Amino acid sequence: MSDPLHQFEIQPMLFSLDIGGVDLSFTNSALWMFIAAILSTVTLTAGMRRKALVPGRLQALSEMLYEFVANMIRENIGSKGRGYFPLIFTTFVIVLLGNLLGMLPYSFTYTSHIIVTMALALFIFALVIVIGIVKNGTKFFSLFAPPGVPFVLLLLVIPLEIISFLARPITLAVRLFANMMAGHLILKVFAGFSVAMIGIEGIGIFGYVAGAFPMLVNSILIAFEILIALLHAYVFAVLSCIYLKDTVDLHH
Repeated sequence: MSDPLHQFEIQPMLFSLDIGGVDLSFTNSALWMFIAAILSTVTLTAGMRRKALVPGRLQALSEMLYEFVANMIRENIGSKGRGYFPLIFTTFVIVLLGNLLGMLPYSFTYTSHIIVTMALALFIFALVIVIGIVKNGTKFFSLFAPPGVPFVLLLLVIPLEIISFLARPITLAVRLFANMMAGHLILKVFAGFSVAMIGIEGIGIFGYVAGAFPMLVNSILIAFEILIALLHAYVFAVLSCIYLKDTVDLHH
């Protein structure tokens, strides 16, 4: 049975490059990020090119995706959050394609690496701080002191609010990375069980029967993993909206 962790290894693809001890190789992770960028750009551009009154499949998909993200922003940030649409839409598509493309055979799930999910989460986190301070000045830090809380309790509430605020990028990154990695590990393990049972010498037809059960479970898990891929792209985008709401409404 092959190593289930092998699917997460970063490997050079087109070329290897080392400059001053820094590895700048074009890796399998970079390749699938590039594929995701090209796929999303071509699909959305082609879908909106005709702008037909009766949309075709690609246009319907593009409009559905647009409306989905727009509604998400309206519900979680409000009308003032319309300026964040390009950011949330791009983030959602990046995570969604990273999750779904990883389900293809011989592909690579770049969202299963903490460095990718943490980079996205830290970008959102830094954006909240920068925009919050630019828009609200020092008043932004009143975020850590909810109105109406007695002064004595503020000594306890403020540290808790600060810890909660600083934990945002960690929980956002780890939630996505851990779920993608765990799901793919389980799929690989059950697939390995099927191959191992069939490959045992001397058990004949029993090996195929015994191997069919983990394969059936794996088929169910694949459907479940696709659902998880969709769900966590949504969760990542929704939490990004909730965090960005602090820049337009400090005490919501």
